[in-house]
Amino acid sequence: MAEESPQNSPQFGRDDVERVETQTLQQGFFRLEERRLRHRLFKGGWSGVITREVHVRRDAVGVLLYDVERDCVVLVEQVRAGALDDAKSPWKLEPVAGLVEHGEDPAKVARREAIEEAGCDIQELIELHTYYPSPGACDEQVTLFLGLVDSRGLGGVHGLEEENEDILVHVVPFARAWELLDAGRLDNAMCLIAFYWLARERASLRARR
Repeated sequence: MAEESPQNSPQFGRDDVERVETQTLQQGFFRLEERRLRHRLFKGGWSGVITREVHVRRDAVGVLLYDVERDCVVLVEQVRAGALDDAKSPWKLEPVAGLVEHGEDPAKVARREAIEEAGCDIQELIELHTYYPSPGACDEQVTLFLGLVDSRGLGGVHGLEEENEDILVHVVPFARAWELLDAGRLDNAMCLIAFYWLARERASLRARR
């Protein structure tokens, strides 16, 4: 059998899915929906009706803060409800991140969250990727940035008291951060994607000094 190569445009689109029924199972900070649907098949015709639970939430941004002059990154550490059963710790090292309200510009959200979570003004913002973290179970899209910053004086505990945020800021030399990545300490998608992008582009960014 000849191998198929994906094309720039997908074979099917939104009109090739029929939403049979949608029910809200839970409505809180996020929403859980039960979706019944059927879709066109690659071999022709239509599938039977399938049922899936989908986590419905706002889109998000992440921004890895990088100081070109000092070759270090700024990471934030906080407890994560989804990692409470983590064998090592539910406290995670991550890029600055936040949720996007309807109609908001992701770049503005990135700059706002950098101030709220790290006390840091972004000098230049570079958009890296927009991606689905888990499209089989969640409708969230993440827009990921690199933010060029001056890391002098950064650190301490930040976050909004009204949101019960308790965020510790770390300024970490790139080489040490890469060791943490290799050791599995940076174990979330935003970190991994942003760090691999930075590893590829770091020399060119530093050459701009």
